[in-house]
Amino acid sequence: MNAEVNRILQKVLKRITPTREQRKRVEQLARRLQEKVSQTAREMGVTAEVRVEGSVAKDTWLSEEPEIDIFMQIPPELPREMLGNVCLKVAKKAVEGAKQVERFAEHPYLEAFVDNVRINIVPCYRVKKGEWKSATDRTPYHTEYVKKRLNEKLRGEVRLLKRFMKGIGVYGAEIKVGGFSGYLCELLVISYGSFIGVLENFAEWKGKTVIDLERYYEKREDELQLMFPDPLVVVDPVDAGRNVAAAVRREKIAEFVAASRAFLEKPDEKFFYPPPIEPFNPKQIRVELRNRGSTLLFLTFGKVDAVSDVLWGQLYRTQKALRALLETHDFHVLRTSAWSDENELNVLVFELEQATLPPVKRHLGPPLAKRRECKKFVDKYLGSERTVCGPFVEDSRWVVEVRREVVDAAEFLREKLRDGGRTVGVAGKISDVLKEGFKVLLNEEVSDVYSWNREFARFLTGFLTGRPWWLERG
Repeated sequence: MNAEVNRILQKVLKRITPTREQRKRVEQLARRLQEKVSQTAREMGVTAEVRVEGSVAKDTWLSEEPEIDIFMQIPPELPREMLGNVCLKVAKKAVEGAKQVERFAEHPYLEAFVDNVRINIVPCYRVKKGEWKSATDRTPYHTEYVKKRLNEKLRGEVRLLKRFMKGIGVYGAEIKVGGFSGYLCELLVISYGSFIGVLENFAEWKGKTVIDLERYYEKREDELQLMFPDPLVVVDPVDAGRNVAAAVRREKIAEFVAASRAFLEKPDEKFFYPPPIEPFNPKQIRVELRNRGSTLLFLTFGKVDAVSDVLWGQLYRTQKALRALLETHDFHVLRTSAWSDENELNVLVFELEQATLPPVKRHLGPPLAKRRECKKFVDKYLGSERTVCGPFVEDSRWVVEVRREVVDAAEFLREKLRDGGRTVGVAGKISDVLKEGFKVLLNEEVSDVYSWNREFARFLTGFLTGRPWWLERG
C-alpha cells in the first residue's frame, strides 16, 4: 500500500471509528432498549429472548450512522402470524413516543428513531442451526460467526469497506438499493483480509466470483454451480444452501468493480464522501431537456400505501413492465429509472430516442424457403386495412409496409394506464393509485415538479448527467 492510499485510509478510518464516548452512548442505549423490549414482551404475555445483533453487536458500525438491531427470538412452536403481528405490537409499545416506521422483509419489523439513533426491532424464531423457519433466524448465528473471526484491525477494514460502498451508492440490501449488506461486507473482509484486498480482487473481476469460507463445496464445484447461478456467490458460513450475495443486483456488482478499479488507479477521499449533486437551476433544466435530442417521458403519481421494500418492489416491477410495453411498440428506450419520496410523490422516467414514430413501418416476413409460413404471411397482409404497400418479395423473402397502431408514446401510456394498467403489468398497489389519477409528462413539462422538490431535482440532474461522479476529471 503506497503512502497516499495509507494516508487516505487512516484519515477516513479515524472519522468513521466510534470514539469512547460514542461507544458508551450507543451501548447504553442498546442495553436500555433490550431491557425495555424484554419487559414489554413479558407484560404482553409474549415469550421472547431479546438480543442485540447486527453491527453494534459485532462492533462494525460507523460512528456517523449508528444503527441498533434488537432481535426478539420466540419459541419455534409459536405460529407464524405471531412472528410478524404480535412481535410488531410489542415493538411499537416498547418504543412508544418515538418516530416509528413499519418495514417489511420476509415479515414485518419495526424501524424507530430513539435519541437520533435508528433502531430496528426484528422478530425471529429461536431455533437450532439449520432448522430455520424464517430468514431472520440465521442472524444470531451470523453475529457469533463474525465476532469470532474479526479482530480490531479487521473491524476497521470492514468499516472502510462499508463507507466506500456507501460513498459509491452500492451499500444496502434493501430492495430500493439492491446492494451489499453489512454481513456481506464482513464476509468479504474475512475472505480477502483487508479493504484493499477486497478492492483488488473485485478489480480483477472475470464475470463470476465464488467465496466458500467453510469449504462446503470443496470438490463439489459442479453442484455449487447448479445451486448458485448468480455472478457473485458467497456461501453463507452458517447455511450451506444460501448465497449471501443473492440479492445484490448485477449493476451494483458492476458499479463496485468499476469504482474499485478507479480508486486503485487514482485514490481519493471523495470515494468515501462524494460531493453532493448540485441540481441544475430551473432555467438550466429546461435548456438541458429542450436541447438533449432524446425525449424524457415521466409518469408521476401519488402516495402508494405500502412499506418501503414493498413500494420499491412494485416500482421496479412496474418500471420493467412499462419499458417492455414501450419497446414492444417500437419505442426505443435508452434508459429508465425510478424515484420516490416514499410518501406523496413517485416518478418513473423513460428516456426515449423519440416520443413519436412515423405512421408507417417496414415489416419483414418469412424467407421464400418456408412455403407454409409465406402463405400465412401473404394471407394476413393481403388486403389488410393496415397494409400500405405490399406484400412484395425482396431479397428472397416477403416484405410489407404497414401502418403503426401506436405512434405517440405519451398518449399510448395514458390510454393503457387509464384503468390502472394491470393488463400491461403494472403492480397491484400502484395500479390502485393510477386509477385515482396520474400524469404523463414530456421533457420540460416536468419543470413544475422539478422546481418544488429539491430531492427529485438532485435525482433528475444525476440521471441526465448519467456518469458516476468519480469519472470526473481533475
